[in-house]
Amino acid sequence: MGKRVYLGARDLVFRSKLGAVAAAAGAEPVRDSDACDVAVLDAEAPDALARIRGFVARGVPVLAYGAHVRADLLRAAREAGAVAVPNSQVETALRELLG
Repeated sequence: MGKRVYLGARDLVFRSKLGAVAAAAGAEPVRDSDACDVAVLDAEAPDALARIRGFVARGVPVLAYGAHVRADLLRAAREAGAVAVPNSQVETALRELLG
């Protein structure tokens, strides 16, 4: 069985694209953040840093993404324990994380 991936993307089109990447890698997108092996979060969400810290504390790898112009948010996500990349790199980073 593949990894279970929680997709915390606010944008539905983006969530769909990431779900397709996860499925192509043999992973299963899940809605329950408590039952995941990997979490993908929007670094621009208001609660992103708290959620990143929560996943990291449970030992769940986190991939955070955001606009390249928001380097401050990406840096804060990294400091909280996530792998953080600009939107343009999130699909590649997810493939690598699930690889």
